[in-house]
Amino acid sequence: MMMKYFKHFIETRKILPLLIAVFSICSGCSRDAYVFTSFREPATDGLYLLSSSDGYNWADAGGPYLKPEVGGKLMRDPSIVQGPDGVFHLVWRTNWKGDKGFGYASSKDLVKWSPQQFIPVMEHEAEVVNVWAPEIFYDDEQKRYIIIWASTIPFKFPRGEEDEKNNHRMYYTTTTDFKTFSKAALFLDPGFSVIDAVIVKKDKNAYTLVLKDNTRPNRNIKVAEASQVLGPYQNVSAPFTGFLTEGPSVVKVKDSWLIYFDQYRDKTYGAVRTKDFRQFENISKEITVPEGHKHGTIVKVSRRLVHSLNKKR
Repeated sequence: MMMKYFKHFIETRKILPLLIAVFSICSGCSRDAYVFTSFREPATDGLYLLSSSDGYNWADAGGPYLKPEVGGKLMRDPSIVQGPDGVFHLVWRTNWKGDKGFGYASSKDLVKWSPQQFIPVMEHEAEVVNVWAPEIFYDDEQKRYIIIWASTIPFKFPRGEEDEKNNHRMYYTTTTDFKTFSKAALFLDPGFSVIDAVIVKKDKNAYTLVLKDNTRPNRNIKVAEASQVLGPYQNVSAPFTGFLTEGPSVVKVKDSWLIYFDQYRDKTYGAVRTKDFRQFENISKEITVPEGHKHGTIVKVSRRLVHSLNKKR
């Protein structure tokens, strides 16, 4: 009997380090993955996707998954959010000029999509030039979806150095069911032409807006702060990106926020890392983004969903 217990003790001692090693590896694993919505110039094909297991290194996940059929039949700036019921909601720009709304569709798996809708949020503005870069955000405080976008209404605001048809301000609408929408209202007038804005919830009563200053001498990315999701957003920062950057995409990875941006003059992608939206560390050399990717938004998903995308490519 003693020999039996001794043998069991020896065998346990041998396997214990292996069990500890396996447990350590698995405990460091994450079931999370990330999807980055994308389009390809000239934006007529539709929705493309990138995937990542760490938020830094991105792989082409194929496409197009959804061909644009509404408005001017373009798909630029595709923005996505996953609701509390697991359904993904996608909005996008449908034209450069002329369209007074944006496209919308939903999906449970990013492969099969609902019929597309055109949401005419600015049809009440006779002189509106455009509806650019709609960005969707789920407001978990009010249980609603907020969509913000940039539009130009000539002679409505002091233009600075901008042409009257390029002097943008941010507007918004809200919805709970994507059937009825609140009347479009002014979301942000920072005193200059602004586009490509993204809402980030840092904590309860603490929001950051990542935005592009679209004035001619700037055309770079800044942030502003607010205590409520609809603002007012104030204290616009100095730029933390270079000249001719746009399309910020924000994702939280571990305890830091990563802000990706399109360096459209150089046709490359850059990124910064921050914990407080005050200090920004350039991490462009730490990321990999496939050539040709154009800006959308990043959403955290399950690895199972990414695997299913790869199987359906």
